[in-house]
Order: sequence, then structure tokens, then C-alpha cells
Amino acid sequence: MEASPEHLARSTAEAVDLMLVVAEPYFRSLETARRSVVLAADLGIPRVTVVANKLRDARDREAVEAFCARHGMEMFGVVPYDATLGDAERAGVALVDHDGGAPSVRAIDHLVGRILGAAAW
Repeated sequence: MEASPEHLARSTAEAVDLMLVVAEPYFRSLETARRSVVLAADLGIPRVTVVANKLRDARDREAVEAFCARHGMEMFGVVPYDATLGDAERAGVALVDHDGGAPSVRAIDHLVGRILGAAAW
């Protein structure tokens, strides 16, 4: 879904059984993620987890993990900061076509594998 909680407020996520809330390692993003997790849980979505995005180093990861732990949120995975995203954007192509082995592509492939490999939530 788009980067907005509007779909949650209108209850258009009723048939969702897993929601990944993407958050960057900054307080405003994490606080927005926390509110989205609460709203999604209140709507009855069975599993709501966080994907940490644009992590530059271990400190970023630790900050997201600590925030999630403090607020009872599950961290499903991470996507590292990847300068090749900007390169692909400037070239006007999808990152996977620009550099299929880019760190963010590998991380997203891993997340997809976890989603598809899960038998039940």
C-alpha cells in the first residue's frame, strides 16, 4: 500500500493477514510506524511487523530494535541504505534491472522469502 495510514483509517485493510510497516531509523518515522502498528492491530490485522529501512550501520539497527522492543513491536527484517537506489532512479530504471545484486535488492529478496516461506501466521 502507499506510504500513508489513510487506508487503515478507512478500514480498507480488512482482508490483510500480514502488514509490514516500513520505518527509517529516525524518531518521527519510528513514531509513525508505532501509530500504524497500533491502528492496524486495532483493526484486527493478525500480524503487524516492522521492516527497518535505510539502515546505515549497527547503531541504526540498534535504535530501531530498541524502539520496537520498548513498544512491543516485532521487527521482521531490515533493508540497508543503498546508494544504488539513487543511481537507478537517475537512470530511470528499476533497481533490480539496474543492479540485481544491490544490497537492498538482496535484503528485499530475503524478506519476500520469509513471507512466502511462512506456513501460518
